[in-house]
Amino acid sequence: MVHNYFAEQDIAKSYRLLNIGATTLIGASYEGDLDYMAAAWAGVCDFDKGYAIIDKSHYTRPLIEKSGRFVLCYPTVGIVKQVMKLGSISKNDDKDKLEHSGAELIELPGISMPVPKGCAAYLEYEVIPNAQMEQSIDMFLGKCVKVISDTRVYHNNHWHFDSADESLRTLHYVAGGHFYAIGKEIYLPEYGDD
Repeated sequence: MVHNYFAEQDIAKSYRLLNIGATTLIGASYEGDLDYMAAAWAGVCDFDKGYAIIDKSHYTRPLIEKSGRFVLCYPTVGIVKQVMKLGSISKNDDKDKLEHSGAELIELPGISMPVPKGCAAYLEYEVIPNAQMEQSIDMFLGKCVKVISDTRVYHNNHWHFDSADESLRTLHYVAGGHFYAIGKEIYLPEYGDD
């Protein structure tokens, strides 16, 4: 079931979602094989373009290479345990990784694969092929084709963490089992409200 607080957002402003640098779940699917991995090295590189750095040893990587697509999800405090499991277990070692992680998958309109419930935003990308970058530094570039957010924390092209439940704050990974949740907003009105 898709909850009524999910809404499509402006692709041209997708960079605003990624600018906060939260921990990311990177997903890919090919011929029914789906995987999600946790990563800190993913984000924005242009207004409607994103990147993900994925080592050759990760199960998710060949799914991206074969499908030409990936999804970036911003998990929240409410699913921190599932995020840690998705980042600690490889599907190379456990074919039932997704089930064992406890992550609940949902379908969202316009997103080509199931996504983990409990994320503040979901962005789907078509890979912009660049074999040299993919092989030499494990970086995949993508053009954003769909953005859906949880409007309780992101709407009108802005984050609204201060007015949302704390369980909806994004995660920021440090190391081991150590995360921070995003903090309070600091706003300087003399620079505008764009």
